[in-house]
Amino acid sequence: MSLVADYRVYPLISALETVECLQDLVQVTWEDQRVSPFHNLWLRDNCHCPECVYGVTREQVFEIADVPENIQPQTATIDSEGLLLIHWQDGHRSRFEPGWLRAHAYDDVSRQEQLERRPKKHLWTRDLELPVFEFEAVMNEPEALLKWLVALRDIGLTQVRGVPTDPESLVRVAKRISFIRESNFGVLFNVKPKADADSNAYTPFNLPLHTDLPTRELQPGLQFLHCLVNETTGGDSLFVDGFAVTQALREEDPTAFRHLCEIPVEFRNKDRNSDYRCLAPIIALDVSGDVSEIRMANFLRGPFMTAPDKMTSLYHAYRRFIEMSRETRFQFRQRLNQGEMWCFDNRRSLHARDAFDPASGVRHFQGCYVDRDELLSRILVLERQVNH
Repeated sequence: MSLVADYRVYPLISALETVECLQDLVQVTWEDQRVSPFHNLWLRDNCHCPECVYGVTREQVFEIADVPENIQPQTATIDSEGLLLIHWQDGHRSRFEPGWLRAHAYDDVSRQEQLERRPKKHLWTRDLELPVFEFEAVMNEPEALLKWLVALRDIGLTQVRGVPTDPESLVRVAKRISFIRESNFGVLFNVKPKADADSNAYTPFNLPLHTDLPTRELQPGLQFLHCLVNETTGGDSLFVDGFAVTQALREEDPTAFRHLCEIPVEFRNKDRNSDYRCLAPIIALDVSGDVSEIRMANFLRGPFMTAPDKMTSLYHAYRRFIEMSRETRFQFRQRLNQGEMWCFDNRRSLHARDAFDPASGVRHFQGCYVDRDELLSRILVLERQVNH
C-alpha cells in the first residue's frame, strides 16, 4: 500500500497482469482476470506526478485542455514495482499504483462495486433503537466520535447524554465536527418562550413535524438541541424519518411522490428584519434517483403557485405526505431531559414538539446548526486516522 495524491491509502486488491494499447485507451488485465479500460484522456488527466499535482496542497495544476484531444501513449508497460507506466508521445511520463487504479476503475463490475461500497441509509420507524453516545467519549475518543458521526450520517437521528448544562457545552460538541453555521437566529439559538417571539419555536405551542429553515436555498444539514433544563409538563420531542415516509409514499402512491419531486413550493420566513424565501420541491433526489432531502414546514409555506391542471394533484400529494407522517408507525417519541442532546439530520429527520405548560416549570433548550458536508468530511478524515 502507498499514499498517493489525495491523502488516502489504497490497498493492493489485485496486481496488474497485462497491459495493451488500443485505439483511444489502455486496457489492463488484473491477476484476478478482471479487464478494465482506461481512456488515454482519463489517464493523462489523472496523472499525479509533481508536474501535474502540487505536492504541498495536493491539488491538480494540470488541465486537460493543455494537451491534444487525440493524445496517445508511446508505450504502456508494467514497471519493476508493478505500477502502470505510460510514456506519452510528448515525452511526459505517468505512473499509476495498481491499488489507486483499481479503486478508480470504471468498467461495469468495478462501478457496481463502488456503488455497493457507498454508505447505506438505514430507514427507521417508531421502533427505532436510538443510537446513544456519551459526552465524555465523543469529546475524547476518536473511535467513539467516528461511531457517533457514522450513525448520524446513516440513521439521521442520535442522542448524546451526560452533556454538561453550561451554555458552552453545545459549542464544544458541535465543533467536534466542524464550524457552526450562523443564521438569522444567531450562532446559537435559545429555545424558550419569549414575548416578542419571531418563530413559533419560541412559544409554548405545539410545533408540527418540519425541517428547519426550508426558506433557505441550502437548509442546514445537521441540527443540535441541548436540554439545559426541562421542568415543564408536556413538550415531548417527536421525530419521523422523512426518507422512510417518502419510500412508503413512492411505493403506495407513486404519482403523489412524483408530484412532490417535481412541483416547486415556496417557503417563506418573514419578520421585522429579514425576509427569506425559497422555491423548491418538497422532495429532492440525488443523481442516483434516491431521496436526498426533505423540505417541509407547513407554518412557513406560502400559497401554492402551479398550473391549474396540477393544483388538485399537488394538494393530494401534499396532504398525503402529511397524513403519512402523522401515522404512528413512523413516529418516534421521547422526552429530552436535562443534560441530553438531540443531534439529527435536519434535511432528513422531521421533528416536532408537543405543546407544554410554561407555568409548570422552566424549559430551556439551546440549538445550533452544522452543514452536512462538514459531517461527511470529518468522517473521511477520522477514518484515515482511526483505520490506519
